[in-house]
Amino acid sequence: MDLNRHLTLLRESIPEIDPRDAHALAGTDGLLIDVREAGETAEGMAEHARPVPRGYLEMRIGDLAAGTDQPVLLMCGSGTRSLLAADDLRRLGYDDVRSVAGGFSAWKAAGLPVVMPELDTAFDSGRYARQISLPEIGLAGQRRLAEARVLLVGAGGLGCPAALYLAAAGVGTLGLVDDDRVERSNLHRQVLHRDDRVGWDKTASARATLIALNPEIDIRTHKQRLAPDNAADILGGYDLVVDGCDNFATRYLVSDTCRQLGLTSVYGAVQGFEGQVSVFAPGRGPCYRCLFADAPPPELAPSCSEAGVLGVAPGIIGLLQALEALKLIAGFGEPLIGRLLLFDARRTRLRELRLPADPDCVCAASASAPDHVGAVGG
Repeated sequence: MDLNRHLTLLRESIPEIDPRDAHALAGTDGLLIDVREAGETAEGMAEHARPVPRGYLEMRIGDLAAGTDQPVLLMCGSGTRSLLAADDLRRLGYDDVRSVAGGFSAWKAAGLPVVMPELDTAFDSGRYARQISLPEIGLAGQRRLAEARVLLVGAGGLGCPAALYLAAAGVGTLGLVDDDRVERSNLHRQVLHRDDRVGWDKTASARATLIALNPEIDIRTHKQRLAPDNAADILGGYDLVVDGCDNFATRYLVSDTCRQLGLTSVYGAVQGFEGQVSVFAPGRGPCYRCLFADAPPPELAPSCSEAGVLGVAPGIIGLLQALEALKLIAGFGEPLIGRLLLFDARRTRLRELRLPADPDCVCAASASAPDHVGAVGG
């Protein structure tokens, strides 16, 4: 059945309500729901309306309606999507579902009250509309992202993809620490840099790309190598650390400093076609030294220049690190605490291992440390 025929049948079976009558009913015992997308409702909504994008209506109606017999009034832009949404609710057993005739356009034309949804001057809601429309994030989660301060250790194969998506997601402050310069051999995997920036400081090149992507956020650069005499000062200015370094000495330094400061870190590593990701949260699970008590001999852990690397492999691991960072900041999902995720690009296979804390590790003394997970933007 084509859409026009389907809509004709829906208009014959689903009651349509005049916007004026909808306004009166919504002010008493009716539930008025605007099923438009967040980018549309940002320009104004009907008085008394609750914004729920159509794709989430079936999941959220149970939390909004007093019961299946409450009058539910659905509104969209012109009265088409609301008919389709009404049909969905009717199939769920809601007895009194009506579509607002003509939608929001007719509501405005009738001169009925229009209100602006709650906005936040900390960010452009339109930019993040598709993200805000997710119930697990919403405006509250987007505010937490805007308030968060995340440090990326390394602007290379892991840091580049992680930084791109953290910037795009609206993380308010991103720090980049790296003392290296862009080389042509970096470009097949370090996607923040460009051919015409060969010779630039990596922090400067990364900043230029990120600001062009999202000028709303604050990009801080630390053109220096992380060392024992500066690590606490640098990491101490952030809420969360994304570890994208490429050597064991720096990874141990990041781990030890995060433990001392009570900071959560998102770990990632790549070699050849393989990579791994985990989250180390003081007081909540193991640390990097629980995974590697001692650095393996050099012949078992060659550098990228020695062993080679498939460019897309650090891209995938860096994106997984960005995902874990967003989960920690916005407070959704289940972070990889106590779990090690292994990726094999040759087989396109993900495998998860349980990663217990080592009772003999130095981190065991941090078992009662404050919980920073899920509140890193606070």
